[in-house]
Amino acid sequence: MARFLVSAEHTEADCVQALDSVLAFSKALLDRFDWGCKDGEHVGWAVVEAQDKHTARMLIPSYIRDKAHVVALTKFSADEVKSFHEGGH
Repeated sequence: MARFLVSAEHTEADCVQALDSVLAFSKALLDRFDWGCKDGEHVGWAVVEAQDKHTARMLIPSYIRDKAHVVALTKFSADEVKSFHEGGH
């Protein structure tokens, strides 16, 4: 399984509906999201595990799915970072 960062942007006017859609979809999903709404940044972020980007996108409700950004996450080891300096990237 791969890990993906899902960013679910919405407007201030759509905020409650976006939150409601995630809650109706899954309380467990709501618990995975961190939201910037109270600070004026109407975006929710969650890290999910899925086979691919398409599957990760399908893990969020349709109301926010089309506007969501899905990014594959990678962790680098110290050795990998060192190899980048040696032309291994």
